[in-house]
Formats: sequence, C-alpha cells, structure tokens
Amino acid sequence: MRPVSWPAGCRRLHRRYERKPEYFLGFVGIAATLICQLCGARPAATRRARTTGVDDKHMQIGEVAARTELSLRTIRHYEETGLVTPSARSQGGFRLYTKTDVARLMVIRRMKPLGFTLDQMRDLLEATARLDNEPDLDTGEREALLDRVREYEQAATEQVNKLRVQLARAEDFAATLGARLEQSVQAARP
Repeated sequence: MRPVSWPAGCRRLHRRYERKPEYFLGFVGIAATLICQLCGARPAATRRARTTGVDDKHMQIGEVAARTELSLRTIRHYEETGLVTPSARSQGGFRLYTKTDVARLMVIRRMKPLGFTLDQMRDLLEATARLDNEPDLDTGEREALLDRVREYEQAATEQVNKLRVQLARAEDFAATLGARLEQSVQAARP
C-alpha cells in the first residue's frame, strides 16, 4: 500500500463524505475534519451545506441521527411507518428535517424503552400535534385529546415505577455479588 499525501487523502475523504455522510459521524468525522484542517482545505461538512442548499432551519438525516442518538436505519423505519416524515427534500432528494421533526423523534425515543407500540406513539404524536396546532378546537374535542394524553402520561408513570423496582433489584443483586466476592477474597487470605 503506497502512502497517501494529506491533500490527496483529504480529497478522498471529501468524496466519501459526499457519497455517505452518515459514515462521518462520531470519531471518524472528527478525524476527517482534522485531516482537512491539516491540509488547509475546508471541511467537507461546510462545503456540503453550501452546495446542497440546506439552510439553517433544516438538517440532513446524519445530523438528526447524531442529535437524537438514533440510527439512520431507525429514522428511515419511522418514516416508512409514518411516525415522522421529513419536512422537505433537498434538490438532490436528501431528507431534510426541522427542529419539530427532531422533537417528534425524541418523543418516540423516550417512549420506546417504556414499551409503547408504534401505534401508541403515533396516537400520542397525533394528539399532541392537534393540541399544539389547532387552537380553535371545540371544548369537547380538546378535552378528549387531553384525556388521551393523560392516559399516556399515566401509563408512562406506571412503567417508570416498574423500571425503578427492576433497577433497585438489579442494584441489590450487584451489591450482593460484590459483598460475596469481598468475603471470598478475605477468606482466601491467610
């Protein structure tokens, strides 16, 4: 394998970033940015934002994945199931998300460990969206939506309490194992 000079390596990173930006999250993205800075070139992420026409209000799926700590595959799955749809598409067809879309994904992310189904997530998101976006709801309809949200709040609280009990049991188990190990170590000493 022949050595690659920094500028050539940087150009390669730029090309790879443009094809698969999701691969440049985390450590690899930091390394790529450092290489670009060493050779004096502009980082690919900066160039990309200008060339795709992405404005300050929109984020591409890679940035959304980094903010929400969800995988690209999971975000795409939520799009396929209709939980979250991108607010727009770039000229190149890339999914573009807003802060509202990210907030919806965060609600989904918080509901998932509590055992809510996709249908329940969709129902809650629909209810909260209607409460937020339709100020002229009649009183009966508003109360029905609030009741649905209260039911989810109650179910979430019950699930959190169950998880606290499980966590307490797990901590107790870990403490018991630690004490047992300590006793075994002390018993083995002369």
